[in-house]
Amino acid sequence: MLSWGREPGTIMLILICAGLGSAVIAAVHHAEVVAHRVGEPFGTLILALAVTVIEVALIVTLMASGGDKAASLARDTVFAAVMITCNGILGLSLVVGSLRHKTQEFRVHASGSALAVMTALVTLSLVLPTFTTSTPGATFSGPQLAFAGVTSLVMYGVFVFVQTIRHRDYFLPNADPSVDPTARAAREAEAAGLADSDGDGEDDSHADAPSSKIALLSLALLFGCLIAVVGLAKTVSPKLESAVESAGAPLAVVGVVIALLVLLPETVAAVRAALRNRLQTSLNLALGSALASIGLTIPAIAIASIWLTGPLVLGLDSKELVLFVLTVVVSMLTLATGRATLLQGAVHLMIFSSFLFLAISP
Repeated sequence: MLSWGREPGTIMLILICAGLGSAVIAAVHHAEVVAHRVGEPFGTLILALAVTVIEVALIVTLMASGGDKAASLARDTVFAAVMITCNGILGLSLVVGSLRHKTQEFRVHASGSALAVMTALVTLSLVLPTFTTSTPGATFSGPQLAFAGVTSLVMYGVFVFVQTIRHRDYFLPNADPSVDPTARAAREAEAAGLADSDGDGEDDSHADAPSSKIALLSLALLFGCLIAVVGLAKTVSPKLESAVESAGAPLAVVGVVIALLVLLPETVAAVRAALRNRLQTSLNLALGSALASIGLTIPAIAIASIWLTGPLVLGLDSKELVLFVLTVVVSMLTLATGRATLLQGAVHLMIFSSFLFLAISP
């Protein structure tokens, strides 16, 4: 509130940035508390929704103050979120989990279906605008944007229905059913609360769930943190864009910074799950965040475009198309067997490193 509408100095800017990062981390922490109360897979869904609300708030705030310069900010941020989740979070989880457990298992039918929905969402929302002819440039016309928003929302809604109701058991943190009977019996005992998943008592998934009072308090604090994120982002956005321009980097870096900021706490949660040999939870977090980022951000931006001035560039350029196709192909190979090793994680991290390098030096 003190910084609203003012031109912050250096010290105030540092405090604002620290407050922004703290607000994001606090928001995801309170989302985790609520998620622990409702259980899986609703927990990862709440985390993904919280991160997406933060992302949409930052995008709309920066686009409202950026004018024509921020025309591609939504595209850059959503695509960065896809690359971070499908390569950064997934690759890091595979690497740290494989270093500790050598080989990790997950459910092919759950992760494969999430990847299929993600591929369709990105193609219909971010690839098609590059090739449509109704409007100049990589943009949608009004009806096309409305159709893309409705399609994204419907596909994400169907996925959430399948994940939480229709086939909820597919997304639970168990190994593929093809494992040997002994391992399957151990996991069934774990599900019944009779054993720890790691056998070492370090799995915090069996901690007592918070009370309803604490969960409701965290829900209220979550909304407060989201409001703080929007307000602080509004203040820091001009300085962020000026810093990127003075460094000679493309404005697409702003979208990468936003995506890295909002996904950092979720990255920590995914890595912790991989260390506990619960790779399915890591996959739920990574792919679920990618789906929420597209399935909810595109409709929200479509609605916000009614009030926002300037063009809305959504189509990917040729460099980003190559990275997206490479990500889909490698992800299909990674998720095809239900077992992952260090090699797959290293490949995903190299693709993510290439994305970061090319974002700075296109």
